[in-house]
Amino acid sequence: MDKINMITIVIIAANVMISYKGFGDYGFFDRYKFHVGGVKRGEQIRLFSSGFLHVDTQHLLFNMLTLYFFAPVVIRLLSPFSFVMVYIGSLLLGSLLSYQFHKNEYHYSAVGASGAVTGILYSAILLRPDMSLYFFFIPIPIPAYVFGICYLLYSIYGMKNRIGNIGHDAHFGGAVGGYIITLIIAPYLFQANLLMVCLLAVPIVLLFVLKRMGKV
Repeated sequence: MDKINMITIVIIAANVMISYKGFGDYGFFDRYKFHVGGVKRGEQIRLFSSGFLHVDTQHLLFNMLTLYFFAPVVIRLLSPFSFVMVYIGSLLLGSLLSYQFHKNEYHYSAVGASGAVTGILYSAILLRPDMSLYFFFIPIPIPAYVFGICYLLYSIYGMKNRIGNIGHDAHFGGAVGGYIITLIIAPYLFQANLLMVCLLAVPIVLLFVLKRMGKV
């Protein structure tokens, strides 16, 4: 495990402090959560601020642990500044995709750093597709690129079928942000691992084809 960078600590601290403020102050939570009606009224800050709010401690802990494990990979192989670009860009793209999919649902709302964190996860997978991921409930290591592809395919399925109280579209938008921004920052990946770049693009292309066909 790489040493955690100060910028990661700052981002985690910001998520914790803002989330706990929201836990105890519903007015604050309601004012800064992602809300289609609020965005339509011109409150674009919600597209950003909602990424630092969480529903509860479990939601916050899951996102911050994921960030803690994968941020060092992005920081080491890109740079701290590039990491911030991927994080913020993925957060915003996740919110924008959610808005695009729910723009006719005036009361739709969501919170969480999932879009930004998924962007970091997908960036790390793109940079280190040879990584193996371990899960408590699966006794064997899973190649990172297999997890990335399956995760986005499940997100498409979740978006199509409205599975659970989960912002699958924000997760997907975040992953797309992590993918695109990482390739802009590190174009050498096209030469170093073109096959993996193409494989990780498959779910992204599939979503846009399904969207154009009106299937999601």
